[in-house]
Amino acid sequence: MRKLAFSLISIFGACSCAHALTADELIQKNIEAKGGLAAIQAVKSLRASGTMDFGGGAFQMAYGLTQARPNLVRTEASIQGLTAIQAYDGEQAWSISPFGGRRDPEKMAADDAKSMVDSADIDGPLVDYRGKGSSVSYLGTEDVDGTLAHKIKLVQSDGDEFVYFLDPDFFLEIRVISKRQQRGSDAESEMDMGNYEKVAGVYMPFALEIGAKGSTQKQKITIDKMEANVATDPQAFAFPEGGAAK
Repeated sequence: MRKLAFSLISIFGACSCAHALTADELIQKNIEAKGGLAAIQAVKSLRASGTMDFGGGAFQMAYGLTQARPNLVRTEASIQGLTAIQAYDGEQAWSISPFGGRRDPEKMAADDAKSMVDSADIDGPLVDYRGKGSSVSYLGTEDVDGTLAHKIKLVQSDGDEFVYFLDPDFFLEIRVISKRQQRGSDAESEMDMGNYEKVAGVYMPFALEIGAKGSTQKQKITIDKMEANVATDPQAFAFPEGGAAK
């Protein structure tokens, strides 16, 4: 699913590197490719809508994502009058899972909440990784669907690991592999990213495929519309009163 907007070719051109790039140099190129640090940090909130396909396209759901600083995120997936919700308010992650028969909000266990905590960071883990207590290393290159991508490994302070695969010409993410400790064992997931478009001066992926590493059964998210710096209600991220602890 490695597709980048054609307009990026004229903006960045191909890379002809005279020396092996370091992890920090690649991260800086990634930030510049997206639009620069100032543009990234000027995005105070994001609202996206589109569709989510899973089961090999057998099911399609309406999809929505809202992010806001500091560290707020909410996702929704709806079909046939039912809406699944996952949210994080900066302290507590919670969910409503009507497709599993759970229509009341429930607080997530700490391990289950990790992905929500990470997705609440609008800047992404690579930006100011040192200030966030993470470390990075360069792992060389690896073929990703015919593209020899640069690999950067990021280890968070909690021990969770991410490997970023950057396009060698545009330095944008085309794949991210995550490894998190969940219930005493490693859980690995894979996300492919493409169809980048500019939103408020920052290139964002409008196509994502997410699933367990190596699995052929992945959720495919297609973004139809994305807006930046929209008004958000903090209560939309907060755990509803009367919900249950998990």
